[in-house]
Amino acid sequence: MTTIKEVAEKAGASVTAVSLSLNHRENGHVNKELAEHIRKTAKKLGYHPNPMARSLRTSRTRTIGFISEEIATTPYAGELILGAQDAASELGYMMLMVVTDGKADEAKEIASLKRYGADGFLYAKMHNRISNIPRSLSNEQTVLINARDAKDHVPNITPDEVAIGYDATTKLIDSGAKRIAYIGCSDDLIAEPLRRKGYEQALTDAGMSVNPNLEIRVPNDGPCLERISELFDTQQPDAFFCFNDARTWYIYQCAAQRGLQIGRDISLIGVDNNRIVSETFEPRPTTIELPHYEMGYWGARKLISLIEGRELKTIDTTGMVAEIPELDAPNPVFIRCALIERGSVASKASHRE
Repeated sequence: MTTIKEVAEKAGASVTAVSLSLNHRENGHVNKELAEHIRKTAKKLGYHPNPMARSLRTSRTRTIGFISEEIATTPYAGELILGAQDAASELGYMMLMVVTDGKADEAKEIASLKRYGADGFLYAKMHNRISNIPRSLSNEQTVLINARDAKDHVPNITPDEVAIGYDATTKLIDSGAKRIAYIGCSDDLIAEPLRRKGYEQALTDAGMSVNPNLEIRVPNDGPCLERISELFDTQQPDAFFCFNDARTWYIYQCAAQRGLQIGRDISLIGVDNNRIVSETFEPRPTTIELPHYEMGYWGARKLISLIEGRELKTIDTTGMVAEIPELDAPNPVFIRCALIERGSVASKASHRE
C-alpha cells in the first residue's frame, strides 16, 4: 500500500505539502502547479487514503446516511440510490442506507445512522412532494432528494415538472399536432398541476388556444380507459401528453380499436421511461425520463460539499441523461429532464394528411 511518504519522495515534495494537496487544503500553503503534480503522482502510484486514520484526524467518518420512505419499493429506487452511491464513492465516502416504510421507526433508524457516525444525511422521497425533514435531522447536514423542503431551508433537488409538460407539448406541436390532449392524474400530487401548467404554457407560446375539453384527470384503472375512449370520440385529438407512461397504454388501446396507428395517425408522449411500457409497446413510446440517477448524484455531491465546507471540482457529465445543476444553485434546485425520442410521435407530414 502506497504511503504519503512515498508520494512525497516521488513528487519531490514535503510530506506536509502532499497531505495538504491530497486533502485540497493547499491554498496559501502549496502553489497550484505543485499541488496538481502531487495529486497526479498519487494517482499514478495508486495511493488511497487510510479512512480510519483520516477520521481520527478530522473527526469525520467519511460516511453518509441515506434515508428513504418507501422509495426502495419503487421501480426507480435503484437509479436514485446508485447515483448517490457513485458520487459518494468517487469522493471517498461510504453510504449507509435505511428504509422507513411504515414497518420501521424513522427516529430509531436515524439514531442508528448517527451511532455509526454518519457525517451527513440524504433524505429521499418516492415522488416529488413538499416535505419536512425529521426533527432529529434539524441540526445535521442534510439534503432532500426528489422533494421540496417546506421552508426551502434545506438544500433540495426535484425534477423541473413545469419543463416536463412544456418540453413534451412543444415536441408534439413541432410534429404538426393541432389538437393536443392532456391525460392527467387524479391523485393529489405536486407534479400534476405543474406538468399541466407546462402543457398549457407551451400551447399559449405557440399561439394555440388552451381547450379545457382536451384536458382530463383520471386514475390509472378502468375509468381511465372509459374517459379516454370518450375523449377520442368527442374531441378527436391528434396527440396526447400523458402524466406518466402507464397512462399511454389506454391511448394505444383506444387507437387500435378505431383503426388508428400510434406514430402515424396519433402522437403521444409519456413521462418516466417505464421499462415495462417502453419494452412492450410498439411503436415504443417517446417519453420524458425522470432523472433519478442524476438527482441522487447531485444530492450526494451537495451533501459532501457541505460536510467538507468546500467547493467540489466540476464533473464530466458525459453519459448522463440529464444535465447536473451547479452545486451552488439557489434553493429550490430543479433539474431539467431529457426527452427520449422513439416512434410514437408522428412526422409533420403525417399530421397534415
